[in-house]
Amino acid sequence: MMVLHAIVRKRFDVASISGLPSGTPMLRRPLTHVAAILIAVLLVVPFVCAQKSPIHHKRKHLEREQIVALEHDWQQAMLSNDVPAMDNLLSDDYLGISANGEVFTKAQQLDHMRDRQFVITGLETSDRKIKLVGNIAIVTSLAQVEGTIDNQTLHGLYRYTRVYQRLPGGIWKITNFEGTPITHEQPGPPPEQ
Repeated sequence: MMVLHAIVRKRFDVASISGLPSGTPMLRRPLTHVAAILIAVLLVVPFVCAQKSPIHHKRKHLEREQIVALEHDWQQAMLSNDVPAMDNLLSDDYLGISANGEVFTKAQQLDHMRDRQFVITGLETSDRKIKLVGNIAIVTSLAQVEGTIDNQTLHGLYRYTRVYQRLPGGIWKITNFEGTPITHEQPGPPPEQ
């Protein structure tokens, strides 16, 4: 019996000695050992999380190239009045806002192109910025535009924002557009004091 009691004592904590009601042995580590492990984890985790994988960078680079190519396709479709190409670029729920605040659906945008109510004869873009957020790409740019809208001359600088959404299957479509004319006011005389 004494041997059995010694084996039990080696294998299990006795409630009266360990203070544990279950008699289950618990590893006792010095508090400094636990603190050192906790500090190491706290120092390593942010570093690991901050590192972006090469795959992440490659994917973002590829997405950016896709958007640049789509911007080129949009520009070519506008300059050549290519309705089928524009139909392919715009999402079914597309909404565009013209420089005068008029809202266009996809069907209205395509009808304006078919009826030649909106014709672009010159389009030079610069200062392009692309922001990728998940399945959304936001493009801003400066555009020098020449053409006609409802038989009125269209000429000038515009800032535009175009929003692309990546749909299932990885296809990007234009979901929103807004153009704002840039007006340069001539500086007047300084105010009198």
